[in-house]
Amino acid sequence: MANLVENIIELLKNQLSKELIVFIISLMPILELRGGLIASALLKIPYLRAAIICIVGNILPIPFILVFLNKVFDLMEKWKPTRKIVTFFRNRAIKNKSKIDKYGLLGLILFVGIPLPGTGAWTGALVSSVFNMDIKKSSIAILLGIILAFIIMSIISYGIIGRIL
Repeated sequence: MANLVENIIELLKNQLSKELIVFIISLMPILELRGGLIASALLKIPYLRAAIICIVGNILPIPFILVFLNKVFDLMEKWKPTRKIVTFFRNRAIKNKSKIDKYGLLGLILFVGIPLPGTGAWTGALVSSVFNMDIKKSSIAILLGIILAFIIMSIISYGIIGRIL
């Protein structure tokens, strides 16, 4: 992940502010807050500013995913070229649902918050949306997961990476 973050920083550093780069990285699926905090540490953005940018960037797309994803998927399924994309994402949600079902909303919090490959707010929102989980409860669980991810990644990014730099 760090290499991808470094490449994005290199690509954008002459066009955008450091803060906007971090915000964009935090918005992106896969990278999300985790990548944003790594970028913040690499760009030497003060911790509290980085916290706000990364959390806002990571949470911003989640309500749209929760509200509109199933509608978008239904439209995409009607068009043959995009049907495989929908199948891929729905299968990914099915694969991860058991992790969340086992512990309920706590499972969703942990799924979003523990920084492992294939987890995060985007995937948590995908699972929540595909299985029609309660939007309000899912939103709160995903936000709490993002905060958990922030705490864990702060220790890694500003602790470990900060000491190396």
